[in-house]
Amino acid sequence: MGFLDARRSRRLAVDLALLTLLGLVLAVLGPFGTADLPLGDRAAYWLQSIVGGGLIGVALDELVGRRLSGFWRRLIVITTLMTPLVVALVGVLNMHANHRFVAPPILWFRVWVISGLVMAVRILTWRAPAAAAPVVETRVVVAPPLPEAEAAFRQRLSAKRRTARLIALEAHDHYLRVHTDAGSELLTLRFSDALAELAGAHGFQTHRSWWVAAEAIQSAHWRRGAGELRLLGDLTVPVSRRHAPVLRAAGWL
Repeated sequence: MGFLDARRSRRLAVDLALLTLLGLVLAVLGPFGTADLPLGDRAAYWLQSIVGGGLIGVALDELVGRRLSGFWRRLIVITTLMTPLVVALVGVLNMHANHRFVAPPILWFRVWVISGLVMAVRILTWRAPAAAAPVVETRVVVAPPLPEAEAAFRQRLSAKRRTARLIALEAHDHYLRVHTDAGSELLTLRFSDALAELAGAHGFQTHRSWWVAAEAIQSAHWRRGAGELRLLGDLTVPVSRRHAPVLRAAGWL
């Protein structure tokens, strides 16, 4: 199993443990009339509801949520998208458990609220810690990069990848291969011109023919005067001796 697959497996295991814990908490509390059910039936009902519904939310969050900026925007969008699917799941569980009928508007509202609480806990759990201001990077400002920092460069990409997550740039003579989480494509563009357009972006030049987005870095290694970075998408890029001090000052080497 590759590094990325192992990382995803660990995240899924943590998500399952978190959802199971939340399901057990609700089973003990017995909200929305479920306190009348026997403890075993109540535990089964809430575990199936929270774990099943939560996994729906996790899938949507991985597909859509990571592209949304801001906690509240991400939470509201994912909660709203997952609600119809979770309502269908809860409806099936209610029939199976012979749980009392709940009017559709009330059921939808309850599912939306519970889904929001579950996803809020999940998003906060995986929220990246605040990073220290970089010492030396492509940019020299302390403030985080503005959304428009990559705007001019992104206009060069095809519609499919224009809004994708930028991972790295690889120079090939007068051509440039752009790696994103939606695949790669080749541009007719000099590497120096690309670096100029990304001067305000959050990234590093690691080699005479490579630039990487800082948020795409998974791990870094330095051995016998040369180094390499592992990026998202299982991509490995070289780090030259000339550009190593930049990464070392930023804490990667």
